[in-house]
Amino acid sequence: MSSNETPPPLPAPLRVAVADAHTHLDMQRDDVEESLARAASVGVTTVMQVGCDLAGSRWAARTAAAHAAVHAAVALHPNEAPKLEAAGTLDAALAEIAGLAALPEVRAVGETGLDHFRTGPEGRGAQERSFRAHIDIAKRHGKALMIHDRDAHADVLRILEEEGAPERTVFHCYSGDAEMARVCAERGYFMSFAGNVTFKNAQPLRDALAVAPQELVLVETDAPFLTPAPFRGRPNAPYLIPVTLRAMAAVRGADEDGFAAALAANTARAFGYAP
Repeated sequence: MSSNETPPPLPAPLRVAVADAHTHLDMQRDDVEESLARAASVGVTTVMQVGCDLAGSRWAARTAAAHAAVHAAVALHPNEAPKLEAAGTLDAALAEIAGLAALPEVRAVGETGLDHFRTGPEGRGAQERSFRAHIDIAKRHGKALMIHDRDAHADVLRILEEEGAPERTVFHCYSGDAEMARVCAERGYFMSFAGNVTFKNAQPLRDALAVAPQELVLVETDAPFLTPAPFRGRPNAPYLIPVTLRAMAAVRGADEDGFAAALAANTARAFGYAP
């Protein structure tokens, strides 16, 4: 196993339990039980398991139903939408997502939104149509909306305004700057920060974190992606939440325990589960 494939060591446990607001257990090397046990050993006692396509969304719902520590989010990732539309199956896929969203173990509709990085102009119409449909599904079922926004800040904010955002809207892997954070704060959108907030070139993210109201801040892994420094490039997993949380607390000059308690309460409020 190369050094880049070696999982990072367990961090010192948090004294206050928190949640991983966005992870992909189905893409990680450990089985679910191992991943949850390792996370719990360092104080990460709840995870939001996120689907990106129909198979992943079905898996998320099944896994959440089987594990009390897991809650599910279901959706078609924005980069899936153009492929499904080209195949003539987007409407049927959206109908299945709507059915999954009705399940009690499903706490959010996401990750949905826009991705102008991986999908060019030819696919943006399908992405936007899918995004608007997901907003409607979240509102119809009273679930949180989990946003994927990559290089599409203005269009995501515009569509949320046009459609009317659900009462609970979360920007997963928040990627905007401080000015966008102020807009999100005005609208009551949650901002979930991942391990990239620790990267050397991520000062705009740290500036955003510094101005975001504490009651709207969440922490996530997006594992197996975005492993925090100093482990960047190695496999990410929910047990590494303490590394990112401590870096976030340092940016804000916050007490670790108080900050962890606030983020745990925020995540439960964002996704509508008992803390």
